[in-house]
Amino acid sequence: MFTGIVTAIGTIESVETRRDTRVTVACPFDPAAIDIGASIACSGVCLTVVELAGEAGAARIGFDVSGETIRRTVPGMWAEGRKLNLEPALRLGDELGGHLVTGHVDTVGQVVAARDAGGSTMLAIRIGREFAPFVAEKGSITVDGVSLTVNDVRDRTDGTCDFALNIIPHTGEVTTLGDLSEGDTVNLEIDVLARYLKRMQSLQG
Repeated sequence: MFTGIVTAIGTIESVETRRDTRVTVACPFDPAAIDIGASIACSGVCLTVVELAGEAGAARIGFDVSGETIRRTVPGMWAEGRKLNLEPALRLGDELGGHLVTGHVDTVGQVVAARDAGGSTMLAIRIGREFAPFVAEKGSITVDGVSLTVNDVRDRTDGTCDFALNIIPHTGEVTTLGDLSEGDTVNLEIDVLARYLKRMQSLQG
């Protein structure tokens, strides 16, 4: 499990096609503090550490990315030079600063607006009709691995919806969200509590 609080930005240093896709990420972590087999969320995707190299502040971490993961995430995400939001798995006793995040991407959304909002940035993201019912005003959603609060929801006639987020300057600086612009696509994970609530409602008839 994760909290959606990003601790570093990494950069994909190399991509090698094997049975799966081996991705090596350069980041400012300390490899001595990471175990082989540990989980790290990479822009919202839970991946398992399979290689470690480098030194404190200049780690190189290898992950195997399956074809299924590639199909379910942002097109072009697993390419050299791509920046990723990184978060190690939650440990018992850690502060839950965001919300509970599983690291399983539900769908890909598209940024339909990005504009200045008094120093912050207002992002509007469109989500498909299958997952639109899980998005609620003042609810939580994970965007590229970042836990955020939904400010507004606008339902559309085709069943999709646009939801608005406020990205404060700090969040924009310490994650990749500050680089988003209209037309970009993002990994989305809906709130797991909303998923269970929807299931319970469906069973009630």
